[in-house]
This record gives sequence, structure tokens and C-alpha cells, in this order.
Amino acid sequence: MASVLYEKKGELLYVTLNRPDVHNAWDPETVVRLADAWRDFAADDSLRVAIITGAGDRSFSSGADLKRLIPLLYRSREPEDEWDNKVLQNSDIARTALLRGYELHKPIIAAINGFCLAGGMELIQATDIRIAAEHATFGLTEVKRAIIPAGGSLVRLARQIPYCHAMEILLTGESISAEDAQGIGLINRVVPADELMSTAEGVAAKIAENGPLAVRKIKETVLKTIGLPLAEAFAVEDDAVRSIRDSEDAVEGPLAFAEKRKPRYVGK
Repeated sequence: MASVLYEKKGELLYVTLNRPDVHNAWDPETVVRLADAWRDFAADDSLRVAIITGAGDRSFSSGADLKRLIPLLYRSREPEDEWDNKVLQNSDIARTALLRGYELHKPIIAAINGFCLAGGMELIQATDIRIAAEHATFGLTEVKRAIIPAGGSLVRLARQIPYCHAMEILLTGESISAEDAQGIGLINRVVPADELMSTAEGVAAKIAENGPLAVRKIKETVLKTIGLPLAEAFAVEDDAVRSIRDSEDAVEGPLAFAEKRKPRYVGK
């Protein structure tokens, strides 16, 4: 079975990391398939929101497979198949898999169902809404192996949570509980394991009901303006307003409200 499952249900996309026997660790096949999934999600206008999770009830992902992926990337293992060769021949594949430098303005919800470590925790930093089961744990364990996080955490983490918490996670390599992760703002909410997917789907459904152009432009503008001086950031926001103002959906939304009916958004 494929190491990443990819299923479309109406306006929602479900992406499942599917190596539960090794805590959904990323081998080269996983990296390639995940990159392909994000590209297809970006290109398919019928899809509005993605939910990513891990197979089984123990792990979201423990990160890079220390037997398969890391030795390959560090050139201590020779390529053995097409997946190995694809990862080595195109460095953009790994960056796209982790959404590092790959622009994707559709929202992504992480449904975190267990261990969320190393590359798994790096991946959730590229998602927009994060919901965790009560037994989930979080950590960037790379430093314990004398390597460093290479999927964006050295840049993203201190922008998303307070600096001192980010540095403790990065420098100690220790894990934190779901409750603590929520307390420092790394995740949105913690729910019982049997409510995880229904909660994620509920949030996704609310987003999918909204104007898709507005949803994407909101995410795009927020990402573009992080770190900019206010004057520059407001200019980007003004451009976003202008781009949405003349859309068909921007006419339909207020009209539907005035007529007391559900809006019919077409993404134009």
C-alpha cells in the first residue's frame, strides 16, 4: 500500500501518512508522494481545504526515517529504487513535501493523532489549524542525533510561539504534551482521540462554506506580510482587498445575506 494516502471527498482533501508500523516515518516514497499531493491540491479548484493525519492511533509522524531517508540524504546509503533517485535528483521535492518555499494558499488542517516528532512537527508548522488528540506529543528531536531540523523549524518555530519556548524545544530535543503544546500556542485545541477527525472535519466544513477566493487571499496575505513593516504590510493588504472586491463571490456574499439565503460561491 502507498506510503501516503490521498482521498478527495467533495471539497475536502484527506492526506494520510501511511506507515504506521514505523510511526509514519518518512521514507523517500513518502516524500515524493506528499509533494505530489500538495501540488495536486493546489491545482484542483474543486478542493478547498485539506486535512492531514497519520494512519493508526499511535503516531502522526515521527519524522524522517533514520534507516531509509537520512542515510540517503547524507550520502551514507546509495540509491536503490526510483523513489531514492527522485529525492536525490530534485531537491525541490523535499521542500515541497514540507511546504518549505512552496506557496500553497489553500488552508490545511493537521489532525494530530499521536507522536508528532522531528519532521512531523516541522510539517505541522506549515499547516494553518492544528488539532491534537489528548495523547499526542510534540518535539524536535534532531539535536539528539547530532543533526538539525532541516524542514523550516529554525525559521518558523520562533515566529509561531514565544522565543524561549521555541529555543527550549529546539535545543533540548525533549518532547512536550498536547496540553503544553496548546498552552504555548503551537496547536489550537486538544480533544479526545475518538473526536479528532470529526473535530477537524467540522472546522474544515466551516472554512469550505466561505468564499474560496477570500479564504485563499486571507492566507496568502497573512503569509506575505509576516515580518514586514506596517506600511508595507498594509499595502499588501490593500492589494488583496482590490483583488477580491471585484469578484463574483464578493457580490454574491452580501446579496445572499440580504436575501436571507445560503450563498452560492463559485470561486470567481
